[in-house]
Amino acid sequence: MIATRFETERLAMLPLETRYAEEMAGVLAAPEIYAFTGGEPPTVEALAARYERQTKGPDRPGEYWLNWVLLQQNETLVGYVQATVTDDEAEIAWVVGTAWQGRGYAKEAAVGLVTWLEAHGVRRIVALIHPDHAASAAVSSAAGLTRTEVMQDGEYRWQK
Repeated sequence: MIATRFETERLAMLPLETRYAEEMAGVLAAPEIYAFTGGEPPTVEALAARYERQTKGPDRPGEYWLNWVLLQQNETLVGYVQATVTDDEAEIAWVVGTAWQGRGYAKEAAVGLVTWLEAHGVRRIVALIHPDHAASAAVSSAAGLTRTEVMQDGEYRWQK
């Protein structure tokens, strides 16, 4: 399974390439993005190295790393979506830069990602959401996921 370009109404999901690191470092520069996930804004160099690892994929047979950047209509990158697929399950995540939050991009991208994954045979989709992250809970719900009572690393497991 490989990430292929797909589109929603306002976004094009472009398969990850290292050449996006510089622009994405700016998108991911706000410290508040990491309030629920931990970490800190990456440097261009660190992001390029991460993207190189991600595009090579995992060493485990049967596991796939699918990563896309989100390109809005005016040709600006605004965030990313990703899925780790094993067997018929995908764990998904999304991040939208603070300058573009509150405009429905995360919801649109997550719904598009779930639709793409299901069209490619993924039967179960999960996301891990911090209990206090109401915005991500709303995105999960919009994408058709339901919160379970299962906690994993301090986050609720949402699934479809």
